[in-house]
Amino acid sequence: MNQPQSAVGNCLDVQTFINAQPISRYQWRVVILCFLIVFLDGLDTAAMGFIAPALSQDWGIDRASLGPVMSAALIGMVFGALGSGPLADRFGRKVVLVGAVVLFGAFSLASAYSTNVEQLLVLRFLTGLGLGAGMPNATTLLSEYTPERKKSLLVTSMFCGFNLGMAGGGFISAKLIPAFGWHSLLLIGGVLPLILAVVLLFWLPESARYLVVRNRGTDKVRKTLAPIDPVTVAQASSFSVPEQKTVKARNVFAVIFSGTYSTGTLLLWLTYFMGLVIVYLLTSWLPTLMRDSGASMEQAAFIGALFQFGGVLSAVAVGWAMDRFNPHKVIGIFYLLAGVFAYAVGQSLGNITLLATLVLVAGMCVNGAQSAMPSLAARFYPTQGRATGVSWMLGIGRFGAILGAWMGATLLGLGWNFEQVLTALVIPAALATTAVVIKGMVSHADAT
Repeated sequence: MNQPQSAVGNCLDVQTFINAQPISRYQWRVVILCFLIVFLDGLDTAAMGFIAPALSQDWGIDRASLGPVMSAALIGMVFGALGSGPLADRFGRKVVLVGAVVLFGAFSLASAYSTNVEQLLVLRFLTGLGLGAGMPNATTLLSEYTPERKKSLLVTSMFCGFNLGMAGGGFISAKLIPAFGWHSLLLIGGVLPLILAVVLLFWLPESARYLVVRNRGTDKVRKTLAPIDPVTVAQASSFSVPEQKTVKARNVFAVIFSGTYSTGTLLLWLTYFMGLVIVYLLTSWLPTLMRDSGASMEQAAFIGALFQFGGVLSAVAVGWAMDRFNPHKVIGIFYLLAGVFAYAVGQSLGNITLLATLVLVAGMCVNGAQSAMPSLAARFYPTQGRATGVSWMLGIGRFGAILGAWMGATLLGLGWNFEQVLTALVIPAALATTAVVIKGMVSHADAT
């Protein structure tokens, strides 16, 4: 293969090098491993929503008492995301990812043996620390191994593993919980991540772009990039990344809040926050709302899983469209449609087939948009602050997840019915649409 122009003067630009190559088996390995991380992240994140009806019955507690437990992991995810980004920008993506998977696997396993609400609350919070650290750093690492022409497609495809994991929790729980009890889902959510952590230690590489920015040595960069194209990499005497000359700040927060990035950072936070209000209200309470409306436990779990599965169906299409059209407008359209279909779901309670179809489509819209947001953020930030920018968007957004779970408990406690709760979701959908479209306008203005 001919040496790309990025190797002028024997200094190889890492991103230009990656852009010039076909996607290698080595890069596909990174895609698959990151996919598995977010798949298990999604499985553990959704677990409480699926076990809540059985747990409430087993322990003899009302659903309002589960509100704090529903939110505990989400609160942990806030701290996990906010803390892990700066750590990954300083110590590396891989070490933080492996630690995150061990953390949420170990405490999910421990949660299966909880005997009261207080124990479960603490253990779900600790599980959340690992869950919050996993997703943003998997997104960051993968984005730094993908060519620009396929970046959104691959990152959103990876991220749909989260939706697939959440949906898988519903399908698995529909079979396991009636037969083996609520503990079974948490046991699976604990054992599988611990197995994956061992695999990651041996097969997951560190980000070459990170190694260059942190001056970890030419030999380490060469060893990391060699599996993609050993001939070109061997000819390079040094390596660089494109933003080294334009981003001088060493403090990661100075990077994401610099004049160029500050407004976009706040708009990303608002968009993701509002999207998670929708996702987590439905993820946490849709099965319970269905049960209150007369559905069986199996029907409630299945329709709740359809909401997450919709994101799996749409994520690839959203990523494909983002690589070809204005990504902000693409995401904005999906958020707008999410509000429309959430309202329609609330009007369809009398027809179980129509309800299931509309839940699937609503999930396609809102989860497709949410899956695309980490890719949008990863493309927005430079290497020096990418992990922090992505993880802080996800971390601040988690307050929206907490609000969504809390809103569900509060609105049900106030006596709101299925239709009223679903109609209320039009508001966060409209705010998310507005914020991401404005973000696109601001980014275009900065570019010009």
